[in-house]
Amino acid sequence: MLSRTADHLYWMARYIERAENMARVLDVTNYMSLMPNAFHNEAGQWRPAVLIADTTTAFEEYYGEYSAANVIRFLALDERNPSSIVSALKRARENARAIRAAISTEMWENINAMWIEFHSIASENSVLDKPEEFCDWVKSRSHLFRGVTYGTMLRDDAFNFVRLGTFMERADNTARLLDVKYHLLLPSAAEVGGAMDYYEWSAILRSVSALGSYQKIFSDAIESWRVAELLVLRHDMPRSLHACLDEVTPILEQLCSTRGWECLRLAGELHASLHYGRMENIFQQGLHEFLQEFIERNYALGSEIQHTFLNVPDSTV
Repeated sequence: MLSRTADHLYWMARYIERAENMARVLDVTNYMSLMPNAFHNEAGQWRPAVLIADTTTAFEEYYGEYSAANVIRFLALDERNPSSIVSALKRARENARAIRAAISTEMWENINAMWIEFHSIASENSVLDKPEEFCDWVKSRSHLFRGVTYGTMLRDDAFNFVRLGTFMERADNTARLLDVKYHLLLPSAAEVGGAMDYYEWSAILRSVSALGSYQKIFSDAIESWRVAELLVLRHDMPRSLHACLDEVTPILEQLCSTRGWECLRLAGELHASLHYGRMENIFQQGLHEFLQEFIERNYALGSEIQHTFLNVPDSTV
């Protein structure tokens, strides 16, 4: 496969996943903003959404004030923000158009229709008035694209690069989401276990569609260490760090049959730290420190994947 084709497939999948993840962040932030909250003003409620996207500098340059309307505009509709939903969907379609011969007809029709439909529903007023409906639309279209991909694409290297992009992006987002809640929104000692703490952790679980899974596994009150365990170490939780690396590692084993051993080594080390990790050891190290290290190592893995498979024009993988 040509490197440029692999690159388009990989980033098409990453951008679709990024749009969905941003919709999840906006949805849960909007949900939390509707709760009675004595601990955060409007800026305190909405700033974490920008922190998760790691775009605070650009936001403050363009908007300055952390208000609900400004954050929603920036993360949903502002093309100057490369992490916004509109930017992610636009780049996903551009990548798909460049490799129409490498994806199924149904995949192209789905992603093209999503882009056209986006312009018919995503007026500024409609998104600001009903952000929850807009976020639900983005999530449902992402799910539909993923289902079409799994249902119509040949299981070859092209399919592997699509899946690789999806799970690399998902792992990064889950780590950032959990880190922002735990490190920046953790209540004071007197507030831990209180109503606001409960609502914030439930919102985090809702943002990754894991509230029902948490209740099924633990059948108990929501506690921070159990949420962390679910989203970090549980291999059966689809959006956990462990589950993402469970997917990434065997994909790289297939792709690295002739080269790319450094990719496989980095993925194997990261996967082993999750597969054999224990939550008490992670908390002893510090959850924030662990998540920051994971984000850096995941970024290093992504850079190595880019360097090995995606950068050199007209090479084969």
